[in-house]
Amino acid sequence: MELVRRLQLDQFLKGIMSDGREHVAWWRSALILVVARLCDPSSELYIAEQWYPTTALPELLGVSADRVDDNRLYRTLDQLLPHKQQLEVHLKNRMGELFDLEYDLLMYDITSTYFEGQANFDLAQRGYSRDSRSDCKQVCIGLVVSRCGMPLGYEVFAGNTADVTTVKHIVDTMERRYGKSDRIWVMDRGMVSEDNIDFLISGGRRYIVGTPKSMLKKFEAEMLKDDWTTIRDGLEVKLCQRPRDESDDAAGRESDDEIFILCRSRDRSQKEEAMVRRSEDRIEERLTKMKTRCEKQNRDPMKVEREIGRLLGKHTRGARLFEVTVTKTDDGFARIKWTKVKSTRDWATLSAGCYLLRTNVTDWSDEDLWKAYIQLTEAEAAFCIQKSDLKIRPIWHQKEDRVLAHIFVCFLAYVLWKTLGQMCEKAGLGSEPRRVLSELSALQIMDVVLPTRDGIEIRRRCISTPSDHQQILLDHLGL
Repeated sequence: MELVRRLQLDQFLKGIMSDGREHVAWWRSALILVVARLCDPSSELYIAEQWYPTTALPELLGVSADRVDDNRLYRTLDQLLPHKQQLEVHLKNRMGELFDLEYDLLMYDITSTYFEGQANFDLAQRGYSRDSRSDCKQVCIGLVVSRCGMPLGYEVFAGNTADVTTVKHIVDTMERRYGKSDRIWVMDRGMVSEDNIDFLISGGRRYIVGTPKSMLKKFEAEMLKDDWTTIRDGLEVKLCQRPRDESDDAAGRESDDEIFILCRSRDRSQKEEAMVRRSEDRIEERLTKMKTRCEKQNRDPMKVEREIGRLLGKHTRGARLFEVTVTKTDDGFARIKWTKVKSTRDWATLSAGCYLLRTNVTDWSDEDLWKAYIQLTEAEAAFCIQKSDLKIRPIWHQKEDRVLAHIFVCFLAYVLWKTLGQMCEKAGLGSEPRRVLSELSALQIMDVVLPTRDGIEIRRRCISTPSDHQQILLDHLGL
């Protein structure tokens, strides 16, 4: 609850959520959902029947355990969702005050989370699943965070939405909500299209984005040169001018409007080369067996071609290194030949570990640009925390508004998570809130019963004495 108080979440919820005629104010029920999502993420039924009665929240919130049930928590979701925008603005401002945050660099990324059940509403669609659950319907969630991973806001899209189509909506939404200022947008290559680049430029916005792997080919000459700058062990970069092409002329874009940052990572190179080599070896091994079988058996060429197609489709990394032909003997039976494409192999070796960034930020060094782009991992880490620690997936709700409210509660819990993380870092306790929460969860609350001579029992609720290690944590956190 100290996290709630520091963010003034309780006061703000109390001010925007009307009490109505309910026995329990909606803002109190909302806090139950958010704190439960942080401490022990589970279903509303579990929260009401098993988790809430075992915590100190009945005393802290003034809501007895018999007043909390799953239906009340479901209705709380309905009451909370309409205040999403107001809460996002409040939390952004409050986090900025607490931790002196800057929102000059915004990271945007998108993920998906899937449903259990039919999920018969428009947002629930099948699409590319980051959870490897293509059998389930899903929604996509676009999240914007600061350079240190503090969340600024999010939007929910239909499950079949392509990443690249969400950029304009997210940028416009954030600018309407927080105003338009000199921010730099950082996005991965899945968000990049020439239309999106033109959209960012037309509004005077700055950006640092990844590029598709295919664009590396335009910089082959630069990759062959030796004028790389080492910015850390195993990582080299160089600044390159944009190659002039027809798309620039069509867009009216000058070649010096953008800078490209060519990056080469030794660790990434070793990983990619190993993956290509493994794929290549498996294809060659399989082709050799197929060739032997064709020579010993009378096989139909059409069936052999389909088998080769399946093989190359399964091992796509190595498939481009082979040219495979199936010929017919005089008797109409299949024979297999293949050759390796030297030029493709040379390019795979040269480009291994290389990736390309593009930006219109022309007054930064190559190292600063690379470091800014790498901060995109903060958005990826946010999704990892929400999926693993806060259990945003799978979604069991079957009504669209309840689904959106569930995601909102997870967002609010993530804000508490990051607030605790910032407190831990300032206290020299690292940046792993889960370890702190796990350690402090061992503290217990209990009822002490004192019988009197008059036959009356005096019941006092007490908290167990913290261990030495727990006391050190509490002291460092100022709790």
